[in-house]
Amino acid sequence: MDIEQFGIVFVGYWPYVLISAIIAYLIGSVNTSIITTRMVAHKDIRTLGSGNAGFTNVLRSIGKGPAIITFVGDFLKGVVSIGIAWLILTLFCGSVAELIMPYTFYITGLACVLGHMYPLYYGFRGGKGVVTTASVMLMTDWRTLVAALVIFAIVFLSTKIISKCALANAVMYPVTTFCFKFFIDFLPNKDHPSASLFFVLFSTAVTLFIGVLVIYRHKDNIKRILDGTEKKITSKKGEEH
Repeated sequence: MDIEQFGIVFVGYWPYVLISAIIAYLIGSVNTSIITTRMVAHKDIRTLGSGNAGFTNVLRSIGKGPAIITFVGDFLKGVVSIGIAWLILTLFCGSVAELIMPYTFYITGLACVLGHMYPLYYGFRGGKGVVTTASVMLMTDWRTLVAALVIFAIVFLSTKIISKCALANAVMYPVTTFCFKFFIDFLPNKDHPSASLFFVLFSTAVTLFIGVLVIYRHKDNIKRILDGTEKKITSKKGEEH
């Protein structure tokens, strides 16, 4: 679907895309770390450790069990959000659903990440979006998740600093998205590509925005990295995601 077709289709079906995005934001706003910590420790995770409402802070402040629940919950948010978008489009958009699904999935994924970072239910103070972004990678283009895991492993083995792994993946997310979609899906067969050039640019723009958000949420980590004070994963206390 090129840009002209995109405009025609979305004029008629944008309400379903909007509904999917709103639902995704509301699902993303359900913060597993806050809920789990309140149930287990009767405290707000944002007042413990680094103050971040995320997996690693729960691990270091509360324990392995709650941390695993947090990780699974944060990951499932992206899966469930995009799954609901698929269901809405399938039920209400007929044959057009297949055309707008790829675009809607990226929009929905972005909305879910925004919900995780700026949750409606918790004063817009959420996590940094790393795990939820990983689930969006899985649901929109699993190849980018594989690339992210490789990048994570390389950076972690060389630095032992989780925030550097997250930042490296945030930078590379739009790069890997563009490379896979342009050099594999579009360029080899321009006459009948599996992805249009417009979709290549659209998906790259969305993942760039997500990457910038993740980097921004790590601004305190960046300051500590530059100062040489960022904690390694082998230390007792450190920054969480």
